[in-house]
Amino acid sequence: MSTAPKVSALRGGNVSLAEAADAFLATPRTANPNTHRAYASAIDRAIALLGRDRPLADVTDAEIGAALASLWGRCAPATWNRNRAAVTSWLLWCQTKKRWTAPSVPAEAERRKETVDETRAVAKTTIHRLLSRRDIPLREKTLWRMLYETAARAAEILALNVEDLDLEHRRAPVRSKGGATEWVYWDSGTAHLLPRLLRLPDGSTRTHGPLFLSMRRPVPARRPAAADICPHTGRARLGYDRARVLLEKYAGLDLHQLRHSAATHLGEAEVPLQLIMGKTRHKNPRTAMRYVKPGPEAIAKVTEVLAPRRRTH
Repeated sequence: MSTAPKVSALRGGNVSLAEAADAFLATPRTANPNTHRAYASAIDRAIALLGRDRPLADVTDAEIGAALASLWGRCAPATWNRNRAAVTSWLLWCQTKKRWTAPSVPAEAERRKETVDETRAVAKTTIHRLLSRRDIPLREKTLWRMLYETAARAAEILALNVEDLDLEHRRAPVRSKGGATEWVYWDSGTAHLLPRLLRLPDGSTRTHGPLFLSMRRPVPARRPAAADICPHTGRARLGYDRARVLLEKYAGLDLHQLRHSAATHLGEAEVPLQLIMGKTRHKNPRTAMRYVKPGPEAIAKVTEVLAPRRRTH
């Protein structure tokens, strides 16, 4: 006669935080590499703080809230919301799909209001001055110029591998938010920097692995997937959070502002909306229009039309 399963087994038993995280990250909803990387970054940092081997059922709502506050409480609303959403999705999946006893994000750790910043587009002269500064490391200079010239999302460019690059035609395929594979194109500025970025100390060139690398090799406890480690140097792929911190440090800007600025500058140059959508790969014209609002320079210039006529004699 078979015995009935224990209630604890039905509720997940002693499933650890790490096991629960791995199960969630193996689901189809995180199949997109960019999505997987973003979710894994937030969830891994949270469970590292809480204790990877702790049973999921033993963690309280208050502890989840404290972990979120400790990790991202002082960050910008967009950063807080993004990481909070990742942890929330994971815990809801544990509760609803696996029927495991799991904590929830507490009510006090609520989503924060993201104010609309009408100055997100940076003047073209400001970007060119930034990218010509001698104190900017080669890796950052290449990443920022590539983000600006491709008008791509930061996660898409950070996910690129060396073997993806079509250097001759100045393009590379990226996996977009919807999962489609699309081409992004860069210009001479990026084309000039990429060979220098790929050069190894012995004079040879990297041919495989992540395009943008962290400065140090990963520690065994936080070793990423093999696909995210450079076979030439042993260093890991540069993460979104580190890239964001560096741009904030050097220029006080957000990574998305480079994409936003590129679209705005194309609009100011009177490039048709259809071509701008092709460049940014937006599918909805209304969405694209948010990015092509004229910047301060264009508005200042058109204001000259309202000025009184100058006397010619």
